[in-house]
Amino acid sequence: MTSETDAPALEGDAMTVVRERAAGSGERPVLRHPLRAEAVRGLAPAAGGAVVLTLGAVLAATADRWQGGWVETRSELHDVLLLLLPFAAAAGCWLGGRERRRGTEELWGSVVRGPLARFLASAVPLALWLVAGYTLTVVGALLATWPYARGDRPYLDLLPVDVVAVAAASVAGQVVGRVVAWRPAAPLLALAGYAVLGLSVASDDGTGRFVNPASPVSYWEVPAGRQRVAMAVWVAGLATAAVLAYAARRRWTALLPLAAAVAAGGLLVQSGDGLWHGNPVENRQVCDTSTTPQVCVSARYGELLPQVTAALSGVTGRLEGVRNLPVRFEDHLGEPRAGEVQLPMLTPIGWSVVRGRLTDPEQYAWEAVAMLQGRGDCGTLDPRVSLADDAVEHYLAPSPAEEYFDGLGARGDEERRAGLAERRAARERLASMGADARREWLSAYFATAGDCDAGKVPVL
Repeated sequence: MTSETDAPALEGDAMTVVRERAAGSGERPVLRHPLRAEAVRGLAPAAGGAVVLTLGAVLAATADRWQGGWVETRSELHDVLLLLLPFAAAAGCWLGGRERRRGTEELWGSVVRGPLARFLASAVPLALWLVAGYTLTVVGALLATWPYARGDRPYLDLLPVDVVAVAAASVAGQVVGRVVAWRPAAPLLALAGYAVLGLSVASDDGTGRFVNPASPVSYWEVPAGRQRVAMAVWVAGLATAAVLAYAARRRWTALLPLAAAVAAGGLLVQSGDGLWHGNPVENRQVCDTSTTPQVCVSARYGELLPQVTAALSGVTGRLEGVRNLPVRFEDHLGEPRAGEVQLPMLTPIGWSVVRGRLTDPEQYAWEAVAMLQGRGDCGTLDPRVSLADDAVEHYLAPSPAEEYFDGLGARGDEERRAGLAERRAARERLASMGADARREWLSAYFATAGDCDAGKVPVL
């Protein structure tokens, strides 16, 4: 005897049952696909819904750092695999042990279908529901990014492999659930999977991350076509080999997908970073040539250029006619070339830029002035240099924190009050200069940009 709770398990043979009932009653037989019962009720749809809710909550909590950037959205959707793959494996493991928990293993052994067909009848719906939940999450994230994107295009290069990895984790987990007769196997498998995925990224030799389907991806990297094919073969081959070794009539056939997985894994490890290349859009610049210096941003968020130009308008306007300036602010990977100075960082999203808007234009302008001065690598500066730098910053783009620190100086001891008075006097001398005299002094000052020698900085 079986209870009503066994119905979803037994409906895997529903096509035969419905035919027999129809034959006995004289009714026309109604054919039901064996996947139907698993697909419309039970664990599979619940797991798909859990994926949407869980990943939706995770992505909502981190929306500031990806919403508004297509590459950032791609990377964030890939990074959630660190949670999704262990969950998929645990869901498959729990479903794999269902018949043992219900005591229906002997009953299933008496049906006409072979072990592989019975395995697929329960494994495929769960894998499809998990993939559907992840895909729905991807669509939602892309729609959330679209109104705030400031250039470039959606990146779907990692999605096919990620989908294959989710399905493979679910199927492999179900094999574990059928083999391991232990109720805590599912949560322990999830914990073990999370640990393995996390530790392989942090491995000393770095090889583990090349075969890790959840390995983080840098914003400026895109995978080559071979990498995607090899990763898909790697994860799918291992899962297929496990299924065939467990359920196939000719278990030696598991060697075929296993050999393909080993070959693909070897390619991934041997090629390493060679299967990844820089995003060509990252180094493509979009420039405003009407200012001095010119302002350039990466084409990946080229529509931010008007905001950046507006934030720096006070700086560039006061520098009109000043000599010895860089030709442009650049925003490409690597060190600035001759005649360039680095633009203050716009990425990673979530700091200077959130949802397509500069968060603090005044702070951004002050950072741009610090880039022009170029003394970030100097140690302790001579007081004379510090006075000149502070006066130039105050004139071009005062720090938003300037008033706060001046207040601390005013309430400090005699030495701090004297230092504040000296700084204010230097600011006043620069501001009170005639326009031509100030341009000449600033021209001499920017000729020493990046120089830590106090003797070269003009006296203020």
